[in-house]
Amino acid sequence: MSQDRPELLLDNQLCFLFHRITRDLTAAYRPLLTDLGLTYPQYLVMLVLWEQDGRTVGDLGRDLCLDSGTLSPLIRRLVSAGLVDKTRNPRDERQVTVHLTPAGRELRERARAVPEQVAARLVDSPAEYFALHDQLTRIAERLEA
Repeated sequence: MSQDRPELLLDNQLCFLFHRITRDLTAAYRPLLTDLGLTYPQYLVMLVLWEQDGRTVGDLGRDLCLDSGTLSPLIRRLVSAGLVDKTRNPRDERQVTVHLTPAGRELRERARAVPEQVAARLVDSPAEYFALHDQLTRIAERLEA
């Protein structure tokens, strides 16, 4: 950082830039997901289930970096919307598995255009998208280390 950019100015903070991007990116998803009847966190749960149906609540929490106190209400609302069902493992009542319903599987087709529509607001080409994705993945890995 140069002398003319003091390190304690808000606009010089990477954390604030990520905060703004996260807020604005979530807002970009909002109208697309409203059409699907989903909130952004619910969409993330559905993405994991569309990738692999029949996940335990613990698996979902690990994949999404969410604790059960945050994840349980999300799943409850998805059950109420008729998009998922949950069942307890008869051998271990503490373990709950979440499955897509037929309506949840059908929603996948309607959601197919969402990633491309959001990407179009961020980048100009697939190459730029993949370069940005790779760079952000490296940042996430460094922060996790």
